[in-house]
Amino acid sequence: MRIDYDGRQFRKLESTDGVVAVYHQRDDLVWADFAGGPVRKGSVNGTVSEDGTLRLAYTMVLAGGEVIAGHSTNTPEEGADGELLLREEWERYGPHAETGVSYLSEVTERQKQEAAR
Repeated sequence: MRIDYDGRQFRKLESTDGVVAVYHQRDDLVWADFAGGPVRKGSVNGTVSEDGTLRLAYTMVLAGGEVIAGHSTNTPEEGADGELLLREEWERYGPHAETGVSYLSEVTERQKQEAAR
């Protein structure tokens, strides 16, 4: 599955915190910036494999000033409505050390138009 992530937007599945990541891609290099809700500024950088899997490192600064760093492996899946989902297995380092699994859903054109109203 060859996926071009350039220009795609993702947010946590069923999240209402307003955090949206805008992805960019050049060849196998992928990066994104995100902000909203409790996140003042965040970014991810990494690579994409032929099957669309992302291997990323991330940092973010939260509203309270905490600095979070970690890495994730995001595997593409098809959602119930045919949209692109990313199964994100993540690990945080340092004083905020934790591991988990999250799902990111692509923000569709319809959702972007509804949000603009």
